Amino acid sequence: MKPPDSRFGTALTLTARELLRNRVAVLMLFIIPTLFYTIVALTTRTAKVPFKLASVAGSPLAQVSERSSSLIFIGTAAVGLLAAFLGLSLVQKNIEANRRLVLCGYRPAELIGARLVVLLVVVAVVGTFVAELLPLFFTPERFVLVMAGFALAGFVYGCYGLLVGAIFRRELEGILFISLLANIDAGWLQNPVYYAGAQNQVIIRLLPAYYPSQMSIIAAFTRYGVGRAVTGSLVYGSAFLALALAVYFLRMRIRRPRPNPMTPV
Repeated sequence: MKPPDSRFGTALTLTARELLRNRVAVLMLFIIPTLFYTIVALTTRTAKVPFKLASVAGSPLAQVSERSSSLIFIGTAAVGLLAAFLGLSLVQKNIEANRRLVLCGYRPAELIGARLVVLLVVVAVVGTFVAELLPLFFTPERFVLVMAGFALAGFVYGCYGLLVGAIFRRELEGILFISLLANIDAGWLQNPVYYAGAQNQVIIRLLPAYYPSQMSIIAAFTRYGVGRAVTGSLVYGSAFLALALAVYFLRMRIRRPRPNPMTPV
């Protein structure tokens, strides 16, 4: 049996190779955010719009151009959505092959840990790429923190994708669950302009994309602190990850038949 470090390294290598073989999917990770930004640039105004910085004490108002705020909102949503689908794919694909690896001595934690590392690397790369597109339209106040906000959106929704992939065996159900939450949350309710006029804002604040979206917006347009947004994002993502680990472990558990004491040796 391989030592633990060797097993994890092998699982990590195989997961990365499997992802890189799907070149169309890898290209789409960069094409989709570019397309989203292009549509935003073509359809939004440069007029100033007010919105609340909801996660800052006192909820102060900020006024920035509609285009700039939409770019931050769409960038966060795009990274989160792509990460969720990637997490779903990494867990659901080759599930039976992974069960055979468990029979060969691999631990479920090693298998999903390898997928988590690959997911985090891809999220960091895509988040950086999306943030690097922003200077084509405007210069954020704190560029590095905006990039971190995009990455945190990917972490939260990527872990949600891992959880959905661990729960559902078939791809269709997983896609529907991700599309339902991601489109309502990251793709709609976290829009800062919509939030400013929403009636039940507490519901929006309870959704997964709230803290990453707030971090990106605060960092892009103000000098306010983002500690609360960082903490909330890490707590939400870690909760999804812990649940994904628990469910994945149960799915990968191999029930061995108990020996029959009446069976002759």
